[in-house]
Amino acid sequence: MQVYRQLRSMALVVLTAGALAAPVSAQSLADTLTAAYRNSNLLEQNRAVLRAADEDVAQAVASLRPVLNFVARSQAQFNRDGTRGNTSQLSASLGLSASVTLYDFGRGQMAVQAAKEQVLAVRSALVGLEQQVLLNAVAAFMDVRSAIDTVALRQSNVRLITQELRAARERFDVGEGTRTDVAITEARLAGARSLLASAEGDLKIARESYRFATGAYPGQLRAPPALPSIARNLDAAQDVARITHPAIKQAQHEVAAADLASERAAAQRLGSVSGSASVGAGVSRNLDGTLPRSGDNQSLTLGLEYSRPIYSGGALPSQHRQAIARRDASRANLHQSVAQVLQNVARAWSNMEVASARIEASNQQIRAAQTAYDGVREEASLGARTTLDVLNAEQELADARAALVQAQAGLQLAAYSTLEAMGLLTVDHLNLGIPTYDPEAYFNAVRNAPVRSPQGEALDRVLQSLGRQ
Repeated sequence: MQVYRQLRSMALVVLTAGALAAPVSAQSLADTLTAAYRNSNLLEQNRAVLRAADEDVAQAVASLRPVLNFVARSQAQFNRDGTRGNTSQLSASLGLSASVTLYDFGRGQMAVQAAKEQVLAVRSALVGLEQQVLLNAVAAFMDVRSAIDTVALRQSNVRLITQELRAARERFDVGEGTRTDVAITEARLAGARSLLASAEGDLKIARESYRFATGAYPGQLRAPPALPSIARNLDAAQDVARITHPAIKQAQHEVAAADLASERAAAQRLGSVSGSASVGAGVSRNLDGTLPRSGDNQSLTLGLEYSRPIYSGGALPSQHRQAIARRDASRANLHQSVAQVLQNVARAWSNMEVASARIEASNQQIRAAQTAYDGVREEASLGARTTLDVLNAEQELADARAALVQAQAGLQLAAYSTLEAMGLLTVDHLNLGIPTYDPEAYFNAVRNAPVRSPQGEALDRVLQSLGRQ
């Protein structure tokens, strides 16, 4: 797009001088993004949420496996027999019991697949949070930069009006000016100091926002880099967003999980086939020391069972209807997510165009205001202009410069907001060159529900690397 090419070249011209003058030790925007990614409590919280979702897969896999229980039992029995009198007996037994679902009409596998889809949905949500963390860091960086530049402009304005006030008083002392000129200049100086105090307050607020976004207060900040590469036009940006945006991917995986949940609820009515086995040994003794009739015993029991619900009070049909409703809701959410993402791309693109137009207009305004200010000052020295005319011209020039600072910051933020709306504001896409969190590592360690195995040892290493042990 022609407008975008113009704004990029314009931004390069405006920002190059500041970038060359910045010291090597100054913090760059990349440094800010890196700090935000490494120190984000929000990302750390949701990484733990993702690991919890990984465990859902492990639990679904484990539900398909046999369950083995150790059973120890001890009991006392007191009998009253009319012919033999009272007898009391103590017994103890040890055993193992196992049970396994042999066939459940696919419900177990559907549970595993649904859990995997939920894991992918949570991963996409984590990418979305990563984008938000980085965008907040960009906003914090630009706020501090623009606040610093605004404070410098306001300080320059105060110094300039202070010089004007000194000149007005000197003219008044020699009878060339009036008390009104002095009062007007004093009032304008007070207003300039008020604007300076406001700018300094904005800088303090921006510093606090920067600390919240990155974990530390800003040092000296470099000028922003050139605008990131985005897309040729709005349609191309929206096409990319449809494919890459994490909100859309998350909604797609949630739809897949909801479809599986609906099918699983329908299969619940078909019942299941299960097998069981138990082995045990027991010993019994009468309290009087004699052996009971049963004596010691050993047992082995095998069983095969098919159960299917006949009547559940309406619970199973209700669960099926509920699953269908949730499936329909997830599909509607997918359509809404796509519409929301496309709207966000269009809004960010419009903001970028507006910011580029503001920069061009502010540059023109500065050139015109500078010419007017120089002319008014010259005319005032010849007596053709009043002090108020000079102050008004100076104020218009200061306001134009402040507007340019805000427009430049707005252009940077709008460009990165467009990247975020497209789903591309990630550490990998920005090539920050730092280690990133690998969601596959923990998932691969637990996906098969290990007890003690090479997979379990891999899980221990992952936990240690995450600082959780």
